Amino acid sequence: MNDVYVKLYDYLQRKTQVEKNAFLDYCHYFKLKTLKRNEVLLHQNTVCNFNIFVNKGCLRFYSNSEEGKELTRYFAFENKFGTSLTSLISQEPSNENIQAVEKSEVLIISRNDFYHLVKTIPEINLVYRDILEMAYITTTKRVYNFQGESALDRLKWLMKYQPFILTRLSNKMVASYLGITPYTLSRLKTEL
Repeated sequence: MNDVYVKLYDYLQRKTQVEKNAFLDYCHYFKLKTLKRNEVLLHQNTVCNFNIFVNKGCLRFYSNSEEGKELTRYFAFENKFGTSLTSLISQEPSNENIQAVEKSEVLIISRNDFYHLVKTIPEINLVYRDILEMAYITTTKRVYNFQGESALDRLKWLMKYQPFILTRLSNKMVASYLGITPYTLSRLKTEL
């Protein structure tokens, strides 16, 4: 097996116990792409026609408000799938950008190929269902946990559930994810 597919295979093994020979039959649908830091894979207001598996690095999913403020929805680190799911499913323009926040190595599969695998390979169908369920759970938890909570409570939540974000990403990106200013984030970090 080509080394670029090892992490994807391991991910699928953890989720579905996929057979190695079966995986080798369809892994060629995933194309390796190396991204530079800050390279944009998808621009807001364009249709998303691909799904991404992160082998190495980190992708940020964010939108730009009319006021020019960046609002970060999600970070996809190693061994995670990521896409602009609403756009991928609906084929309407995406509300977000997808950007590499550090040099990254990703496996990209086209929408058509991905849905072909979902329809024909039960293990991929299970993974897709898992992606949908986790997206729903993550979004719901984040909305309800952040609604009405103070900036300090949001930071404490992040420290408890996703502490690696604080050490790996810039204050600007973390603040965007928490819905606060970088200044507020710095102040809160010194208070803790």
